[in-house]
Amino acid sequence: MENKKRILTGIRPTGALHLGHYVGALHNWISLQEEYDCNFLIADYQALGDHFNDIELIKKSVIDVTLDWLSVGLDPEKSNFVIQSYVPEHAELSMLLSFVTPLGMLERNPTLKGELDSLPVERRSAGFFNYPISQVADILLPRAHLVPVGEDQAPHLEMSREIARKFNNMYGYVFPEPETLIGKVGRLSGTDGKGKMSKSQGNVILLSDTKESVDKKVRSMYTDPNRIRADIPGKIEGNPVFQYLDAFTENDKNVDDFKERYKTGNIGDVEIKNYLSNILNDFLDPIRDKRAYFEKNINLVEEALDTGVTNARKLANETMQLVRDKMKISSYKKVW
Repeated sequence: MENKKRILTGIRPTGALHLGHYVGALHNWISLQEEYDCNFLIADYQALGDHFNDIELIKKSVIDVTLDWLSVGLDPEKSNFVIQSYVPEHAELSMLLSFVTPLGMLERNPTLKGELDSLPVERRSAGFFNYPISQVADILLPRAHLVPVGEDQAPHLEMSREIARKFNNMYGYVFPEPETLIGKVGRLSGTDGKGKMSKSQGNVILLSDTKESVDKKVRSMYTDPNRIRADIPGKIEGNPVFQYLDAFTENDKNVDDFKERYKTGNIGDVEIKNYLSNILNDFLDPIRDKRAYFEKNINLVEEALDTGVTNARKLANETMQLVRDKMKISSYKKVW
């Protein structure tokens, strides 16, 4: 891995992963691990930002996320699976970077502003306000060269670049300025057609769902609300059933036929939904099998995390020694 460019990306452990995570991130990560030195972070510190009152959820989700990663094909022999809180250098670097980060930079952060607005007042903690700095520290600690993001997230990465540049100018070079790696990132709306998938909204299909659960969720999926009978022409655009079919099929003549018949009022929702259920369950079957294997061999899950954390801590120690040396805070012995 030494000659490969290094990647940092991750997920907050606030629940098991769903099809939206696969389409939007995991599918891309699987291919990236073949070409890059990938560090996949389980950001449990950041999950505390809006789940500090539900520690058990975070603890359970750390294992659920790892099981999901292993089940879809992320390989701990090719990449590092890292629990954020097991590498305390994340917190140390975040604290040090906070002193070189202008307050206005946080106040202007559009993602932070949007999420703060959605949180009840009693849950707007100082830690949540500071989490963009924590994200920057996550990226800079392994001295990542690349960060996979969607186009809408690219402006946030500019904050990491700006802070890296400011630190290097003030103290001397430590951090490469991370580049955005924008792939073909898809998006799935929730099964209710109301924005993105959210477990709290109950509009997700989990990677760990049973066949029966998938069938039930697909049957209840939102379609075209104006189409009350099968002989009424319907809309394809904004219809989650067709969005999911497009995401999980390629050059499927049946899907093309469904679309034409749907637009002319010559097919019912039930036939299309049954087809989608079969597509999704065929996709999820090997993932379910792998998950069952790792659940029965939980020691392999623990080994994946232990190895990833060990590798991450070695790199983190190297980075923090560089940081302390450049800032001249590595030793105060000459003072006394």
